[in-house]
Amino acid sequence: MEYRLHRCIDHTLLRADATPAEIIKLCQEARQYNFAAVCVNPWHVRLVADRLQGSGVAVCTVIGFPLGAAEPQVKAFATARARQQGAAEFDMVINLGALKAGDYHYVERDIAGVVQAAEGQTVKVILETCYLTEQEKVAACRLAQRAGAHFVKTSTGFGSGGATLQDVALLRQTVGTQMGVKASGGIKTARQAIQMLQAGANRIGTSSGVKIIEEWEKNGPELI
Repeated sequence: MEYRLHRCIDHTLLRADATPAEIIKLCQEARQYNFAAVCVNPWHVRLVADRLQGSGVAVCTVIGFPLGAAEPQVKAFATARARQQGAAEFDMVINLGALKAGDYHYVERDIAGVVQAAEGQTVKVILETCYLTEQEKVAACRLAQRAGAHFVKTSTGFGSGGATLQDVALLRQTVGTQMGVKASGGIKTARQAIQMLQAGANRIGTSSGVKIIEEWEKNGPELI
């Protein structure tokens, strides 16, 4: 199997103390390695959009991050605001409390509000799988599908655990070919990235994108 690994990576910096200088460096790396997207907090969207203009690298931001507990109207407003500033992809955190309480109507409405505010742009729904049972993971995937989202995503990277091969495989099995699957949280090596792709992911969220590509360029065939 042939991998265009660089085009599967969302080059990510979501630390609370990330500075504009660090974001500019992130964008420079993304242009150099032709990553799929740069993923940042909403405050940095305008800067990233300016730095990535004409590069083919998408501007991605997070919504309701990292807890997912903001009200649907707030998430929708944040999405619309970020879209106006240049974001083209939106990684929103599901409302975990509502999901675990079985309030599926609320969860679907929460996701649908972001989808509507994104106006056709890519929406990825972060499930934060480390806190969910298998049944809840499946339910969350189906709600994301019904709400019109484009991807389901494993983790924020700020929870008690990150992506696992088992979760990626479960998400892919549940959504089939109708949606994308993004693996994120704790992916730091090229081998891990390839394993996630083999399990069913088609996008990788990581702050180690440069290291991963350098490893892949040096040892790629040995990692498959």
